[in-house]
Amino acid sequence: MGFKDQIDLSRLPEHIAIIMDGNGRWAKGKGKLRVFGHRNGVVSVRDVVEGAGEIGVKYVTLYTFSSENWSRPRLEVSAIMELMISTIHKEINNFMKNNVRLNAIGELNMLPEKCYRELTSAMERTSQNTGLVLTLALSYSSRREIVSAVKNIASKVLSGELNIDQINEETIENNLYTSAMPDPELMIRTSGEYRISNYLLWQIAYAELYFTAKLWPDFRREDFFEAIVDFQKRERRFGMTSEQLN
Repeated sequence: MGFKDQIDLSRLPEHIAIIMDGNGRWAKGKGKLRVFGHRNGVVSVRDVVEGAGEIGVKYVTLYTFSSENWSRPRLEVSAIMELMISTIHKEINNFMKNNVRLNAIGELNMLPEKCYRELTSAMERTSQNTGLVLTLALSYSSRREIVSAVKNIASKVLSGELNIDQINEETIENNLYTSAMPDPELMIRTSGEYRISNYLLWQIAYAELYFTAKLWPDFRREDFFEAIVDFQKRERRFGMTSEQLN
């Protein structure tokens, strides 16, 4: 019996965040340039997104390119951006066929103009789709996101739009990039690293963390299903005791 058959579809995590790690190491292990790993990582994205849509997961957010990634060698950054443009262009028909809505979070103004145009065009074209919401975290830093939220809130206080005593957790959540979606219940990281890497720090406060040694280009929907099965075996207490839950 495969992992898909073990999933209780009535208890799916509504939102799954993924740190797609290991593309470079995968390529290096094959004696190839790092961009070769990024290209093969696209195959994993397609398979996982199709698998998520297949079982009814509502939101998947992929850590696609961090703010820190801009400091990588210029050739690699350029290759990643070109790959992103070509991938979005190629996948748009699949998004439409599978009712996927494309979304993006991060400092999108940092993206090259051509990449930004392709991204916003695809987001606009899929905006009426009602299935899986696929969010790409691009030029993304969770700490910068929180700083941005604090600035927005401070500006509202200064203008008199908001009283300082009214600020609560909901105020902060409403000023994050992810305000339109629920917090992730499951966060998956590939490649055997046990770090959060500045990813959705506020949003994953109560997420279950799942780590696998598989490098991202080897990760497929069956691995994704395995992570969900593991998630469903855990007891989510949110600070309460097991007895309280029962």
